[in-house]
Amino acid sequence: MSRNNIVHGSEEPLQSEITDGEQIIRATDKIIFWGALFTSLLLLLFFFNYAVPGLQEIHLGKKELADNSEELKKDVLYKKMISQLNRDVQGLARKYNSYTSGQSYMVINTTDNRFLLYRNKKLIREGLCSSGSYKMLQTLEGRSWIFKTPKGKFWVQGKITNPTWKRPDWSFVEEGLPIPPEDHNSRYEYGVLGDYALSLGDGYLIHGTIYKRFIGMPVTHGCVRLGDEDLKTIYNTLSIGSKVYIF
Repeated sequence: MSRNNIVHGSEEPLQSEITDGEQIIRATDKIIFWGALFTSLLLLLFFFNYAVPGLQEIHLGKKELADNSEELKKDVLYKKMISQLNRDVQGLARKYNSYTSGQSYMVINTTDNRFLLYRNKKLIREGLCSSGSYKMLQTLEGRSWIFKTPKGKFWVQGKITNPTWKRPDWSFVEEGLPIPPEDHNSRYEYGVLGDYALSLGDGYLIHGTIYKRFIGMPVTHGCVRLGDEDLKTIYNTLSIGSKVYIF
């Protein structure tokens, strides 16, 4: 076999492959062209059939909402409701201002055993305190006490330095001791309430304690216990008549 036959024999199928490739490319171009055209027609149909009506509905909906709003404002019942809401808001604002006046006041959270001290509506101090344990003490004779801190709105009714604790009956019952006469010397203990005390009425006090490790826990018999520095700041900030909110 000659060299020429070998060469020509290898070139003939190459030419055939090029021709077939061109045909495939042309067919592919046609498919892409008609596919793109078909897709464009579908998008146009979707736009005019769905998108345009949807935009029109949104526009009409906004217009209808605006029209309804104007009609609503003219409704007598609607006007009454708005007027009542405005009165309620004003009443709540007055109530809030009465609770948070420019004077100093204190808030006591018995759930978390924390206090907040305010002056001119600004928080100036916060910290831990101790409140009632909610334990019950009973005697064989049927007397009972529940040691809880009262909740509500109170006023400072008295301020005392170096307070003396006059032990109530439950104090002796708790220790298993006989209850002494009302003015017996055993009822008076000195130095157990700290340097200061503020009276909230009905025997409830805000005072110090010698059991500082228990501050932040519900361990008292109803009074509110504070650390020395916190107690001093509160005593010097609150006046007779200052509000104390306990919740």
